Amino acid sequence: MAPASNLTLREAAVLAGVPGGDVAKAIEHKVIRPAQGAARMKGGQTRYVSAHDVAYFAAIRRAGLADLPVRHKKRIASRLRAMGPVLAPVEVAEGLILDVDRLAAASYVAALNYARLRDDWIISDPDILGGLPVIRGTRLSVYALAGRLSDGETLDELTGDYPDIPREAFEAAQIFARTHPRRGPRARRAPGAR
Repeated sequence: MAPASNLTLREAAVLAGVPGGDVAKAIEHKVIRPAQGAARMKGGQTRYVSAHDVAYFAAIRRAGLADLPVRHKKRIASRLRAMGPVLAPVEVAEGLILDVDRLAAASYVAALNYARLRDDWIISDPDILGGLPVIRGTRLSVYALAGRLSDGETLDELTGDYPDIPREAFEAAQIFARTHPRRGPRARRAPGAR
């Protein structure tokens, strides 16, 4: 059974290493069909895709198949969605096999790991920093973390400051900050500024 659709469109683009426009185009052409669901942090609704969709984008990019006809792209995406947790090659057309497992396994696994770490370690609580997303067990917002990293601090230094938090949680928080830009009047300030 395919993993649930639980990655935002921006998360999928970043994890697959493709521009957001590629994701939008795939949705427009009905290659990818996102699920509508409640937004994770601020309420409202948003669209979600699965790790299999991340594998689709990564495989298309790495194989250089951006100009592949839409009917073939739909076939690849459909076959991927029907796969279980292990990726396998996909027959695109007679005699044309796309080695999705070789081309996209790393992106697929990264997407699954990111979603798990995000759900385990990134929380939004109105009583902590007014609901800004923070790393569980800390008052460190994902935006402050991104600011610290962009100011030259390393993940090793962060894990030294927070020894109970695994390095992977900081990596997930960094991706989360990138894919969920801060909005509102304070968003214009430097990422690490208070």
